[in-house]
Amino acid sequence: METCIACSMPLMRPQDKGNDTEYGPICIHCTRPDGGMKSCKEIFEGGVAFFITTTGNADRKLAEKLVRKTMNDLSYWQNNPCPCLDGDTASDEEFAAATAKLQEHE
Repeated sequence: METCIACSMPLMRPQDKGNDTEYGPICIHCTRPDGGMKSCKEIFEGGVAFFITTTGNADRKLAEKLVRKTMNDLSYWQNNPCPCLDGDTASDEEFAAATAKLQEHE
């Protein structure tokens, strides 16, 4: 299964894909109206909002750490560093707990 190169969202349905780039596919949430990829900061903020809303945990610092962990693990951001990805990242335990909460809400 393909995943978004910018946020790692699984592209399970055709409508989940926003566009293909020279680096790989991007999801609808990471695609600008003109078809290009949103900025790192926009993608980061979208991920933070997603974790806060979906897990029901209003802890912004934890959400930021979770998004940093996800995005920093992606080769796209490893090759295209962004200042908003500097800082604390979630531990494996924090990430596993957040993933479990996400699965509860599916």
